[in-house]
Amino acid sequence: MKNNLYKFLSKPYIVILVMIIAPILSIADRNFGYFFGLFIALFLLWKSGWNWAKFGFGKKISLGTISKGLLLAIFIFLIVDICIQPFIEIYFGQIDLSSIEEIRGDFASFLPLFLIMWVFAAFGEEFLFGGYYMKHLAELFGDSNKAWLISAIVLSVYFGVSHNYQGTSGMIAVGLASTIFFFTFYKNRTNLALLVFAHGFYDTIGLTLIYLEKDRIFYEWALNLIKN
Repeated sequence: MKNNLYKFLSKPYIVILVMIIAPILSIADRNFGYFFGLFIALFLLWKSGWNWAKFGFGKKISLGTISKGLLLAIFIFLIVDICIQPFIEIYFGQIDLSSIEEIRGDFASFLPLFLIMWVFAAFGEEFLFGGYYMKHLAELFGDSNKAWLISAIVLSVYFGVSHNYQGTSGMIAVGLASTIFFFTFYKNRTNLALLVFAHGFYDTIGLTLIYLEKDRIFYEWALNLIKN
């Protein structure tokens, strides 16, 4: 039965079906859609004999990859979080961070969330959205440069909308950041680890600022800039 299920889930068009079902499940709970997709991707990985290259992990992790991930995270944070996001919030409302507000000034809450973030956001989301959704969608479209570019655009919107629990500003900001992430994967198709580290470092910066209660300083800067 497992082999028949693997044959069915390996069909090229199944990735689209999974991408449709996941957000429907998320209506009940936003984690349902995520873990549904993750389970499918992990099952395919397992039945492929743990062929990580099938999901974009075609290169060994190196210091260079980690360093590039850090630089990419800093670049995205400077462009999106400092230069763009504050203005998005001014016009579309503050990003809803109610799901992680408890970490403000509380290291006991910050540390476990930090560890969970690296596992389920940095690795889990990049493995699912990049390694499974984007890569397999591009292969379905013909595996050409154009197919990868279209897949990157589709996933940027899809990933942004999946963060609807953060409000309109959250969806826009996440969508913009993910555009850079997925375009990077488009240019580095065998090195998804680069995105995992970039995502982890990027979220580390954001979570640390929330923990230190310094995440609103860029919004205040933008607000003063407009008023003056």
